Amino acid sequence: MNTITVVGLGAGDLEQLPLGVYRLIKGSETLFLRTKEHPVVNDLTAEGVEFHSFDEIYEKHDRFEEVYEEITQILVSQAEKGPLVYAVPGHPLVAEKTVQLLLELQQEGKIDVKVGGGQSFIDALFASVGADPIDGFQLLDGTSLSLQDIHMNQQLIIGQVYDGFIASEVKLTLMELYPYDYEVMLVTAAGSKDEQVERIPLVELDRAAGLSNLTSLYVPAVKGMEDSFKQYGTLREIISTLRGPDGCPWDKEQTHQSLKKYLIEETYELLEAIDEDDIDHIVEELGDVLLQVMLHAQIGEDEGMFTMEEVIETIASKMVRRHPHVFGTVEVEDAEQVTANWDKIKQQEKGGVEGQEPMLKNTAKGMPALLKAYEYQKKAAKVGFDWPDAKGAWDKVWEELKEFESEVEKSSETAIKKEFGDILFALVNVARFYKIFPEEALAMTNSKFYRRFSYVEEKVHSSGKTFDDFTLEELDSFWNEAKNKNIG
Repeated sequence: MNTITVVGLGAGDLEQLPLGVYRLIKGSETLFLRTKEHPVVNDLTAEGVEFHSFDEIYEKHDRFEEVYEEITQILVSQAEKGPLVYAVPGHPLVAEKTVQLLLELQQEGKIDVKVGGGQSFIDALFASVGADPIDGFQLLDGTSLSLQDIHMNQQLIIGQVYDGFIASEVKLTLMELYPYDYEVMLVTAAGSKDEQVERIPLVELDRAAGLSNLTSLYVPAVKGMEDSFKQYGTLREIISTLRGPDGCPWDKEQTHQSLKKYLIEETYELLEAIDEDDIDHIVEELGDVLLQVMLHAQIGEDEGMFTMEEVIETIASKMVRRHPHVFGTVEVEDAEQVTANWDKIKQQEKGGVEGQEPMLKNTAKGMPALLKAYEYQKKAAKVGFDWPDAKGAWDKVWEELKEFESEVEKSSETAIKKEFGDILFALVNVARFYKIFPEEALAMTNSKFYRRFSYVEEKVHSSGKTFDDFTLEELDSFWNEAKNKNIG
């Protein structure tokens, strides 16, 4: 098995190239370069060094993954003919995907890889920007930058920002978190005689001149908590502080039980915002619901019972398990089949056979009565305990109405209440047949009543009178005005 020796061309010019690497390159009979667009290459060419580069492969593919895979395949194929040297910019083990692919093949026993030396651009870059890596930093790839990877409280070094397109993609990603005028630094050929360092506001990143494969972006860490409010870690720190020794007395005394009512209130306020289609209000109320989740998780952590990470792990693993058509090989045709698979997987996870415990025992626990009725009926319908069509549900409504009227005539308070509950339960059944979520429908009606009654109230106040000064017919005319104006 022949060997592929991987070496680094360093961050700049020939003077930065380690002597051992220089000798390996000069003495190599077969030399491959990932790219010839590097300052050292001109000097090596002048010294008569012959090489093959992979620059043309970049033009063949739309995805970098495909480029790296083809380079790896060629290197492995060429290594069958004899040992070779593969030279990459910087250090072989810093931001070099092809080297990682070669090392994976070595672990599989398919090739032999020897990693030589090289000078990483990281040391030179920190010297160029005058920063200390001990403060913490991230090294990220500009060609595959993801918002989730970024930690604003650390310094960022983003490599491979070599053209305007990549710079634009990096800029748009960073501006999801950082202010548009946040000062960043573009560093090209760090540590060499051709080094260039440019300070620019983030918004101008894709307009910068002189971008090349030797260009990296340096993003300083944010200094204050307020600058990183968009990050989950900051919210986690805020909640922990509120519950900490020097935190808020109210937050510190809360328990799972005491917070229950707030979770219900915030959830209903979110539903109202959704019904109103008020985006700003939705954002605010989603934050309030998230606050409740964070507080409950922090209480769990304070009591040594569970952590937020366990909460996240639980829901993440559940989503993957119950979506085998997305994260596995299962095929589905429609949403109905997805729901059926979900229920089947859920039953398997519970570790039992249907019927081992009452079906409704853990259904809709803690939900308001209207929601619980809907969930009870839906659960029973799954095993065939249901009307064959909507007509049966309607007949039940009329039957319950007659029974209610009969009890009203008898003036039996308990029976009246019971029969009225039966009417509501029967109406929920009708709603289910028409695929209406009863809670949502009632919430819509509540909102409509609120807006129309507010109109009536406004008309009364603008008249300078009080409600007592108006008859019901007059108030009803204001209501009809609101209705005719499509208020609600």
